[in-house]
Amino acid sequence: MDTAIQNYVRTLTLRSPDHYRVGPFTVRHNPGWELKFANYAIPDQGAEPTERDIAGLVEAFREHDRLPRLEFLPAWAPAVEPALLAAGFTEESRAPVMACAVDGLLAPKPVDGLRIAEPVTTDEFASAAAVQHTGFGGEGGPDDGEIAWLRGATADGGVSALATMGGLPAGAGGCSAPADGIGELAGLAVADAFRRRGVGAALSAWLTRTAFERGFRTVWLEPGGPDVERIYASIGYRRTGEKLNISLDPA
Repeated sequence: MDTAIQNYVRTLTLRSPDHYRVGPFTVRHNPGWELKFANYAIPDQGAEPTERDIAGLVEAFREHDRLPRLEFLPAWAPAVEPALLAAGFTEESRAPVMACAVDGLLAPKPVDGLRIAEPVTTDEFASAAAVQHTGFGGEGGPDDGEIAWLRGATADGGVSALATMGGLPAGAGGCSAPADGIGELAGLAVADAFRRRGVGAALSAWLTRTAFERGFRTVWLEPGGPDVERIYASIGYRRTGEKLNISLDPA
């Protein structure tokens, strides 16, 4: 499953019109969204980068005004992590990867008054992106890239969702377009006022179920911490491996 997930991520990156190549790396570049999680490199399978390769990668990130950063499954390219550490990169996190197959999804507890649907109007997409923006620590309004990601997920065969309670935005998230039957559940956020009510589990299950209804075979994700991992486990997600997030501090 690790290889399938990493292939999926690399395939979607190569589909992006803004990706670029540096040595044995493919860079996922988002020109309208500076968030570090939306901009990162992926090594080729089995890559053994040289010092020159890594220096070129760092230079390319800085030319694009982005933090030099990679996200990948270590088993995909075992020689890359030691080379990055030797070049001064530091580990941000080593997060578990979880996946759910069609026959593994479990129903969450119902949440009274919760309504979940795909955003359709400009205002609905803006509301969903605003929940994500503040949920991930942003200030002010959402970036253009956040709104574009949600629109793109829906347009390309994925899923986006806006949860509301009492007419107020309560949560948002998406499942990106599939590749070989695999999709990623990402960007899930719950507004502060609606946390600890089961909104996150209900929203995750809705996105996953909708993805399966659209032909996905597997949905995977990277939980943000142990508490979040337990929420996903409660609806049927199980650990399949780990993903390394690693970056170079600004010069």
